Amino acid sequence: MNDRVKLVLASGSPRRLALLNQAGIEPDLLMPADVDETPDKGELPRHLAQRLARQKGELVAARAKEAGMSAIVVSADTVVAVGRRILPKPELQGEAEECLRLLSGRAHRVFTGLCVVSPRGRSRTRLVETRLRFRRLSHDDITAYLACGEWRGKAGGYAIQGIAGSFVVKLMGSYSSVVGLPLAETIALLAGEGYPVRAGWAERAA
Repeated sequence: MNDRVKLVLASGSPRRLALLNQAGIEPDLLMPADVDETPDKGELPRHLAQRLARQKGELVAARAKEAGMSAIVVSADTVVAVGRRILPKPELQGEAEECLRLLSGRAHRVFTGLCVVSPRGRSRTRLVETRLRFRRLSHDDITAYLACGEWRGKAGGYAIQGIAGSFVVKLMGSYSSVVGLPLAETIALLAGEGYPVRAGWAERAA
């Protein structure tokens, strides 16, 4: 068994991987966690984001342990909400259209739950809340955005790092959290576990 502690990202999301890379970190493995993301009855958006992040992290940590791997696991889940209403991660165009019409001209919140599981199985979590407001979207805006397909599988039916970034007129909080991984909090938790978060920074000097 290799005794070096590995970093595992409990996600198959290219966006979360790109964010880690942006911070100068390259995980050793990507291990997506397949969990039921259905909210419990009456569950609040913030609780859902925290619960799913923890479930994903602990599931992957257990898989890594079974494989004889010493690993730090990073997991996250992002939830978009209008008030107490949790918006889906639509796969159908009709669902995405409903999300966009609801968000048009209105304020909403994005909650990202973050979990880091140590090699010994200790879970540390954070919740990051970001407030946003969309400009009023025209019929043509919505029709064209639906046609581009960026919304598919995205919380709230939009991807802020893509075309939908032009919908945002106000953002208070963490941009990276809306994309899918709050970087400041992720780096802090990893550093707290003794992971060398700055080891790759020198490679950017060129």
